Amino acid sequence: MDTNENPPENVGLENTSLPSVWDRQLAENSDFYKMAFQFQQIMMVYESAIKQLETKLDILNKENKVLGRRNPIETVKSRIKSPESIAKKLEKKKLPVTFQSMMANLTDIAGVRVICPYISDIYAVRDMLLKQPDIQLIEQNDYIESPKESGYRSLHLVIEIPVYLSETVHKVKVEIQLRTIAMDFWACLEHELRYKTTTKVPDSVRRELFRVAETIAMTDREMEEIAFELQAIE
Repeated sequence: MDTNENPPENVGLENTSLPSVWDRQLAENSDFYKMAFQFQQIMMVYESAIKQLETKLDILNKENKVLGRRNPIETVKSRIKSPESIAKKLEKKKLPVTFQSMMANLTDIAGVRVICPYISDIYAVRDMLLKQPDIQLIEQNDYIESPKESGYRSLHLVIEIPVYLSETVHKVKVEIQLRTIAMDFWACLEHELRYKTTTKVPDSVRRELFRVAETIAMTDREMEEIAFELQAIE
């Protein structure tokens, strides 16, 4: 990563009594500490953005509980990309591996996954979040309406949320994935199978994974129809 991006100041290392080789070593260590500290500061801002989003989802959960409504959120998971993953993604995109490039070009450094019981809940949660004035929608990819070739289904949002520090405000991008329980089951197992094999996945296996994804999607729709029928009886 680039060390010339105005890292925080550190303690001076002037010591004329040390041999030049030690001066160079200390200078290199100083650059490393500055870079590590700056990376820690950046990740703290992304982690804070995730905490704010998790708090918003938790409040929506509690509101539904107090009002006696069915909860559209089953589970919330979050993660921060590792330094290795960030570097690999920048290299894959043929972009500079620097802090500035990372923040400007990657929208999924911070990620939140929301698992919902039914498909309609996914869109309900999306709408509740986007009504909040401090959340701005940057990008939306609806892989439920238009599944990926593999059969993958999920609603992806990239949102921007402000993080207020003692003296500064940072607008931070967070990727939100909204899925049903069934979609998440398929996606997690497909990801594990794809990344645990060192060989190219055979076409026969790809077709089988797609077939299972279609079966799960049909089950999702049928379960939601049953839920609607039961609600109508009550």
